[in-house]
Amino acid sequence: MKMFLWAFLPLFPASFCFAQISGDYIEARTADVYTGPCFANGEVGNTGDLAVFGWKIAEGAWEGVSLEGLSVIGVVRASWTLGDISRTSYPVKSVLIVDERANAEQRLALRSFAQHMGGDLLQNIVRVDYQPVTFAFADNNLHSGRATLTAGNLARIETRSLNNGDHMCGNEETWYPPLTKLDHAMPVYTLTDNFSGQGLGTTWSRPFQRSGFVGTFHVN
Repeated sequence: MKMFLWAFLPLFPASFCFAQISGDYIEARTADVYTGPCFANGEVGNTGDLAVFGWKIAEGAWEGVSLEGLSVIGVVRASWTLGDISRTSYPVKSVLIVDERANAEQRLALRSFAQHMGGDLLQNIVRVDYQPVTFAFADNNLHSGRATLTAGNLARIETRSLNNGDHMCGNEETWYPPLTKLDHAMPVYTLTDNFSGQGLGTTWSRPFQRSGFVGTFHVN
């Protein structure tokens, strides 16, 4: 029986193989994600349709390709405020920024991984750029809330942890969930959120907002 199973194993596609991959995540949107109803109701439909989000793979492989140490970033322009349950945000256009250190095989695997994690947000990719990417937490500590993501000169996010001064109406909560499934997520304050690339018909800079998340992920 063992010989029978091994004989047919190569017939399965690479995507069938189980992936074991984990790492860190960051996102920034153009609307507050940690807020109260007074602010959220004022923003919905007016902003929050743009986002930058990225993954850094700490260890593991995707579809049999090692991605350890590499990063991939999604940038999206939606048709409505992302996360609003009262109305769809689709259709969505997206740009993918892939770590330039990846070889040809890894670039394809990073795209596949990002589309798996981003779901429908990354199904209509209109442009792919290859850039030097850095993504790190201060003191390698997620719970510091202090993170920096840089993708060449196309995109940048800087965050810090939320503090008492960020509670403006007294009943803030995590109004919108992260844009991808995470093991652990923390809302954070966005010091820098900008995108200056091509493909989406717009660029933006939205600093000083309660509009970000940091977190960790793993896929078995």
